[in-house]
Amino acid sequence: MRAKITYLVTAAVLVFYFVLVGSRGVMLIQTGTVLTVTFGVAVLILPGIGLWFLWQNTQFVRKANALAALLEAEGGLPVDELKRLPSGRIDRDSADEVFAKRKAETEASPDDWRCWFRLAIAYHDARDTPRARKAMQRAIALQDGRSVEA
Repeated sequence: MRAKITYLVTAAVLVFYFVLVGSRGVMLIQTGTVLTVTFGVAVLILPGIGLWFLWQNTQFVRKANALAALLEAEGGLPVDELKRLPSGRIDRDSADEVFAKRKAETEASPDDWRCWFRLAIAYHDARDTPRARKAMQRAIALQDGRSVEA
């Protein structure tokens, strides 16, 4: 729940920022000189890109959470079998061991979105966020029935 609140607060702050920057862009355009209109248009592009990125990220999180709920309903969520350090952080060797199991499971069933979801969790636990995101995107695509390149 804490992560959801943090995400919502961050998204709200970003939207506020985009509105603020967008209003400055409009003010620059209203000035009417070639230079200020050019800058105004450039300033308006930045909030547009930011809103697109925020929308894409929100959709990704929403779909990943839907997969987690579906997998939980099936009883297929991975069990937390990771060893932890006294600080509470995940032991690296333990994460690597679980990752090896998840990778083998996924290689055995490359078209099963459930395996890709569990692999994404293993990547995340091993602190490999880019690969975790790619694996989750693949799980989402497979569950949606979209074709996925190898």
